[in-house]
Parts: sequence; C-alpha cells; structure tokens
Amino acid sequence: MKILAIETSCDDTAISIIEGDEQAPFSNKIRALSNIIHSQIEVHAPYGGVFPSLAKREHGKNLVPVLHKALKEASLLRETATKNKDAEFEIRIKNILEREPELSTAFMECIPSIEIPAIDAIAVTYGPGLPPALWTGVNFAKALASAWKKPIIPMNHLEGHIIAALMKKGSDSSYFVEKPHFPALALLISGGHTELILISDFLKYKIVGRTRDDAVGEAFDKVARMLGLPYPGGPPISHLAGIFRSKKNPAESSIAFTPPMLHSGDFDFSFSGIKTAVLSHIKKTGDLTDEKKEEIACAFENAVTEVLVKKTIDAASCYGVRAILVGGGVSANRNIKNALERKIESMPGIDLFFPSSHLSLDNALMIAAAALLRVSENPYILKRKMDYSGLEADGNAGIHDAGRFEISSIA
Repeated sequence: MKILAIETSCDDTAISIIEGDEQAPFSNKIRALSNIIHSQIEVHAPYGGVFPSLAKREHGKNLVPVLHKALKEASLLRETATKNKDAEFEIRIKNILEREPELSTAFMECIPSIEIPAIDAIAVTYGPGLPPALWTGVNFAKALASAWKKPIIPMNHLEGHIIAALMKKGSDSSYFVEKPHFPALALLISGGHTELILISDFLKYKIVGRTRDDAVGEAFDKVARMLGLPYPGGPPISHLAGIFRSKKNPAESSIAFTPPMLHSGDFDFSFSGIKTAVLSHIKKTGDLTDEKKEEIACAFENAVTEVLVKKTIDAASCYGVRAILVGGGVSANRNIKNALERKIESMPGIDLFFPSSHLSLDNALMIAAAALLRVSENPYILKRKMDYSGLEADGNAGIHDAGRFEISSIA
C-alpha cells in the first residue's frame, strides 16, 4: 500500500510518500517514493527560536508546492486537461480551509488540476507540537481527503520519532523497520520534548520520566543565544565543545556545571537551572573570548550528557529493558551518542537504536512508516467511514494518545 504523510508539528513543512506491505511491515522493505522537507530555519533564525504564527504562515505557503514536488518525485503526478472542480467542491474545500486563506487559494489553483494519485491513505501529525502549525497540516490533510476520497490516519509526532530510531537504510531508497525486543525504553530528546518512555509491547507506551520545565533542545538553543551562536543551537554548541576537547582534557576545565537532578531518585529532568547557571557564569566572566565560549559549551554539553545518560541507564535497569531507542533532533549529538554507547557496552542483552541523521529531525517519512505500522496492527483504520470534522490538532498530545483515533469515531 502507498501512504502519503504530512508533518507540520513545528517549523519544517514535510511530505513523504512510501510504499510498503502492511501485512508484513517488519520483514519487508519500505520504499521511500519521496521525502520532501522545506526548512524554515532562515525565517526563525533572527529570533533565536520558532515563532508559531510565522511557522503557520510558512506552512500555508509551502504545503502545496511541497506536495507537488513529492508527487512528482514519486512519479504520481498526473496533470488533467480540465480542472476537476465544481461549485459544491469549491465551497467544501473553502469551509475546511477557512482559517488558512493563503493555503485555500493555492489548493484551489493546484489540486483540481491533478489527477487523484494512486495512494491508499493520508497520514497527518495531529500532535504534539505548535498548535497553529499543527492545525495547518491537519486542515490540509482534511482538504486532500475530501478532494481525493481517501482515509486519514491521524499520527502522533512522538511515535514517529520512536519508529525513526528503528528505520535502517537499505539499498537505494528503501528502509527496513527493525522490531526491537520488549520491553524497550525510548529516550526522546528534541527542542520540544525530553521524555523516557517505556514500551511494554508493540505500540504500547507509558511515560516514566519527563522534563519538568525546558526540553533539552530548548536549553541548547537558549545557551547558544547567550554565547552569541546561531539558531538552532545544538550543532554550534557541539562544534565548540569538540574544539575544546581537542585542545584540552575536559576534566582539567575550570568550569563545571552541576548535572541537573542527577540524584533526584526518579527519571524526571529539569534544564532551567543549568541554563540559569550558564547565564550567571557568563555575566561573571564578562567579555567572552573564543576560548572561553568553547570551554562553556563543553561544560554545558558534558553536564547535559551526564544526566541524560544516567537517567536512561537507571530506567533501563529498573524496568529490565532489552532495547533502548533514542529519537528527536538532539539524538544527532555525537557526545550523547558516544556516552550511551560506552555505557551499553557493559550491559549485555540491551540493543541500542539511533536514527540516521536525516531522520533525527522532524520529517514525514517517519510519520508514514509509523502509519504503516498502525495499519498493520489495525486494518480497520482504512475501512471505517468517518466524518473527519472531529479530527483536531492537539499541541499537548502525549505518547499515551498515540492511536487514540483508532478507538472511537472521530465524528
């Protein structure tokens, strides 16, 4: 079957089309027919973070062009000689996209000129994320479903990151989703999330630890801004930290930030305190030389790495897990990855999964793959007739909400 997935949870407009066997999603390869991501980093970089209203506006501008490119790359784009629309169709689409005027105009100019593509379903991220951005993607999916008469598979963004960690690149554009041994533990680390999730069985989740304030990626961004580094902050901080390590043993550094909540006795996190500690140190230091920035970046990254690794390993031991999955944008951090790998070496019987670098950030390919797994577990998703007016974006959706739209009618 073919699934077209839409991801607009934050500042990337992403659409992917995959083809896979829903009856054997693990043993057979998944072909990525297209995987298009339009980044908004340049739009938000001057502000040092993502502005929800700007993200919404950019999604409205980008979704139709990104869809067009995704269909073309997947060899599913067929132009019609005459536009396939009537007054009733136009009214229906405008009602669905009434809060997305620019998107509505672009939709009516393009979609009626395209033949209905040979896809089986449309997957869309409903949450968590920035509500304005999520709503744009959800409404776009509703409009496409209405125009093309295709079912919608509402998907949880966090589940997408979990599945991304299990996706291994095959030949050409194919992927294989590895099925881990259960129970498993997922560490999700990004700009919006820091959570430890116990996976007792296939697609069954329970949060066992989470941040009480800032997400770890948010802390990286804010510390980077304090140091005068560009947004997003993770890569430039890691770069400076690497330079410092190449010059000096971090143990000899004059700076040492306390890893937050390291001995709290639970699996929760907090990153607001270390952010304040960095700011206080910078104010005491005064003018920052390049060398001092490198040392601060290294000390910050070391403290964050220590608490992430310790809590993850402690939780893994507590629950007797057989696999650890790491997902989200911060999973691309080399220091964190190396530290976890070193710990796992002394823990036989536990497999460690990290996503490929191109799957660590937000993308629609992971949403499409997760949707395929959902269909494999519950084929009824595609057969049920439903009114999708009840499908809503949920910025605060948790991993426990994954699959919630499978249980009862959306209407």
